[in-house]
Amino acid sequence: MPADTAPEQPAWDPLHANKDVEVGIFYMKKGEWDAAIDRFQEAGKLQPGLAKPYELLGESYEKKGQNADAAAAYRKYLKLYSDAPDRDKIRKRIEKLDSHTPHDASNRS
Repeated sequence: MPADTAPEQPAWDPLHANKDVEVGIFYMKKGEWDAAIDRFQEAGKLQPGLAKPYELLGESYEKKGQNADAAAAYRKYLKLYSDAPDRDKIRKRIEKLDSHTPHDASNRS
């Protein structure tokens, strides 16, 4: 059977997207950041307009010290949910993450 469908375009599936968010939160609570990240990324693919997975993805990346990935996820969250009630807090987190790059060994006070 020829592969006529593009593999990078998964079916829109809000039910499974929400389930992935729930499972990702479960993994976050256990401190299993990689598993949480996988679930939030999957949720974002299954329901691209859903902002919550990107907020949680940002938190998970932040916990792992992956500042650039965290900032990118938070930016996507704000792009999808521009009037988010926590937008000022998220913007401040992005600024902080952008100023603390992992390759900056000279962390001066």
